[in-house]
Amino acid sequence: MAGQVTERRDTPMMRWIPCRIETPTAIALGVLLLTDALRVFLPSLITLYGRAGETPPEQMGIFAALWFVLPFAAVPIARVTRARPIQLCGAVLLVAARLVLQTADGGDLQLYVSAAGVCAGLFFLYGTARTAAREAVPVGLAAGLAVSVVAHLLLDRVDLVWRDGPLPWLAVTAVGVAFLAAVRLSPPSAGDLAPAAVWFLFGPVLLISGMTTGAVLFPGDVWEQHPAALTALGVALHVVALCWGVVVARTSGWVWWTVILAVATVAWTVTPASPSTLVVPLALGGCLRLAAAARTAPDRAPRGGGAVLGGMVVFLVGTFLYYAAYDTDLGFPNFVVPIAAAVLVAGTSAKVSRRRPVTSARWPVGRWLPASLALAALAAVLTWQPTPDEREATRPEFTLIAYNIRMGFGLKGRLDLDRMAGWAREQRPDVVLLSEVDRGWMLNGGHDDLARISRGLGMRYYFAPAADRLWGDALLTNLPVRQVVSHPLGGHDHPTGAQAQAIVLTVGGREVGIVNTHLQAPPGQAPEAAAVVRALAEPKGGTTRPVLLAGDLNTTPDDPEMRVLSAAGLSDPLLSLGDPPTSPADAPVKRIDHVLLGPGLRAVEARVPRVPFSDHLPVVVRLRLD
Repeated sequence: MAGQVTERRDTPMMRWIPCRIETPTAIALGVLLLTDALRVFLPSLITLYGRAGETPPEQMGIFAALWFVLPFAAVPIARVTRARPIQLCGAVLLVAARLVLQTADGGDLQLYVSAAGVCAGLFFLYGTARTAAREAVPVGLAAGLAVSVVAHLLLDRVDLVWRDGPLPWLAVTAVGVAFLAAVRLSPPSAGDLAPAAVWFLFGPVLLISGMTTGAVLFPGDVWEQHPAALTALGVALHVVALCWGVVVARTSGWVWWTVILAVATVAWTVTPASPSTLVVPLALGGCLRLAAAARTAPDRAPRGGGAVLGGMVVFLVGTFLYYAAYDTDLGFPNFVVPIAAAVLVAGTSAKVSRRRPVTSARWPVGRWLPASLALAALAAVLTWQPTPDEREATRPEFTLIAYNIRMGFGLKGRLDLDRMAGWAREQRPDVVLLSEVDRGWMLNGGHDDLARISRGLGMRYYFAPAADRLWGDALLTNLPVRQVVSHPLGGHDHPTGAQAQAIVLTVGGREVGIVNTHLQAPPGQAPEAAAVVRALAEPKGGTTRPVLLAGDLNTTPDDPEMRVLSAAGLSDPLLSLGDPPTSPADAPVKRIDHVLLGPGLRAVEARVPRVPFSDHLPVVVRLRLD
């Protein structure tokens, strides 16, 4: 009947959140799509625009900053129009970019569309900051970050954007439609907007959350053979804790939340990829809640739009500083970056909570506990994989692959971990040696390269940290392994660390030594690697053992460093086979990837296949014990 007013009834979900569900849903799905674009844009900067170090870092930084600065154009636009059109246009462009990324096959299209997606996402957040109700903001931001990482985990850290076929396309389309519908239905706030502080904190919170949730939890020899279930459980609890922080935070407890964030972040920097990261998101959620709880003074206009853009500039600067330290001496250790971000988050939330009047809201904690536990259990079940069985080699022969995988990104800039594992499986290797293995760097998209390749090959793996606990070299094999020791190599004025992984395994009942390394400063590190070879070849007891040295040595056969390795008794089987080059993969001109053999080992076959899964070509050898 015309003029009749229908009473709005709250659903159970609405009673969980003290605001209409459409607004936090729109924020959460927008954050989900934005992080999807970031997980493509950041590695594309390295592999496509930067060509893994060929582009000057300042040029790459300016290109990246461009897409974070462009959204500041929304500030003058908002002076001549309302914020709502900016929000809607940003949302539509974000969905369009995400759909194009699902069909892009790498290359410049992937680089520029992902950049445009990040830019559109920031336009959306700017418009949302000028229209969203205060109580919806911390819920939406925390839920968006949590959903993003949970989805990333349940997909075994290989996001839908890297998957082919109709199902990923349908899933992305459904998320995009739901996002646009939530944005369209979200009512603009009547004036009770979130303070600028909570929007500013989104950038630093995204930085810390992205770095810590990408970590492989529970490291160690025992957990390395059971990577999926325990990692899934830990990360699921980690991201649930982010929402829990929003749920249980109380403005009177600002000291607790800020202190615990600072302590937990310092603990993470000391032992990254450890269970201490479970505390970080809890405090992050609490700080978001504290910052959003304060009311903006009536005589001051809300400035959340500019604040969220400024916070994302902090995210970009922090990201570049942290990861640039692996290639450039910044004059300070990079662990300062997450600590500084944590201090910024804690200090901002504490200042707002103490100086402004706050309001409290009912948060039904008991209803969240079953959902949290169910989510963690689901993550453990969906990502479970059995441990491969150990297998004896009956003959004194084995096939070995040495490959610098460039974090799993192929020549077109696409994540090729599955294609790489499929190709390697066809070679029927007994041992696989990998360089540039990423275990969760946010800059590379937060993937666990080693666990994914291990699953594709059906092999056990042994990781050797180099630059940090999330970056290094690895050996995969199902042969019996008797010894695994990682020897740190000297820096020799090179900022990125290196190591020599010394392994002893048995082939046909005989022990074989393998030294797996990726030399970063060959003039100084080659003698150290040679010393590891000699020690492995001459164990205590007077016996000798055949040993090989393999990996990306950043050394050609004509370099002086190769003579140092030859003096350790190592020979190069590829010299008699035409000395095939291995780098760069698309037009190789030099061989810097090697499998060098000591006495007692002979190459039956050796080749360098032309495959496009990295910027290096792999070396495949069939070896026999004499």
